[in-house]
Amino acid sequence: MADLMKGKRGLVMGVANDRSIAWGIASALAAEGAELAFSYQGEAFGKRVAPLAASVGSELLVDVDVNDDASMDAAFAKLKSEWGSLDFIVHAIAYSDKSELAGRFVNTTRENFKNSLTISCYSLIDVARRAEELMPEGGSIITLTYGGSNRVTPFYNVMGVAKAALESAVRYLANDLGPNAIRVNAISPGPMKTLAGAAIGGARKTYRHTEHNAPLRHNATLEAVGGTAVWLASDYGNCTTGEVVKVDAGYHVLGMPQSENL
Repeated sequence: MADLMKGKRGLVMGVANDRSIAWGIASALAAEGAELAFSYQGEAFGKRVAPLAASVGSELLVDVDVNDDASMDAAFAKLKSEWGSLDFIVHAIAYSDKSELAGRFVNTTRENFKNSLTISCYSLIDVARRAEELMPEGGSIITLTYGGSNRVTPFYNVMGVAKAALESAVRYLANDLGPNAIRVNAISPGPMKTLAGAAIGGARKTYRHTEHNAPLRHNATLEAVGGTAVWLASDYGNCTTGEVVKVDAGYHVLGMPQSENL
């Protein structure tokens, strides 16, 4: 392969470094011939993203604050001016105050709850609304979730609620945008060693636990998540929408740990 995404253009949002899930997806899309644009927030992240973008031949970068309507409008206006249309968007944006990802969920503050839901869920809706105009021939919108959305995971706390809302938003957006041939799906990897994942209390223990108990006895890789995104963004995914696709080495099927780990 190497041509599954040839002739397609898309925006990747949420790359922090070369270990980001968003970067694994971007690398896989680029390897299949996609032309990519990248978003970043602020100068510091821009300096991290620029060399990665350059490594896959991308020169189109947009500074975006998903909490700011003017910033979002300007970013999509630039994409429209430069490209005219989009074929896909990868939304890999989530946030919660790190201090609230280590204690009890019941102690979630009102401010962090609103901020977490706005950035981690509403931003997808905001992006999709703007993307619709740039996808006159249809397209694919992909976001990232996690199993803590529907099963309690230690210290995931408000992010579990945010991801549950995100998954529901995926279904509603899939229904709204389906008549325009725009597909909306989520990928749900298990725990991965990323900058975002490291912010959650007990991350190392969680990673080891899933690695030792998943049916395949390992955690998801950037390559596996990237390959799944390629399928969803390519023409092979044109009949799949509203789905949460598990890429967690089978961990989600378990009711208890493996016998040797009980």
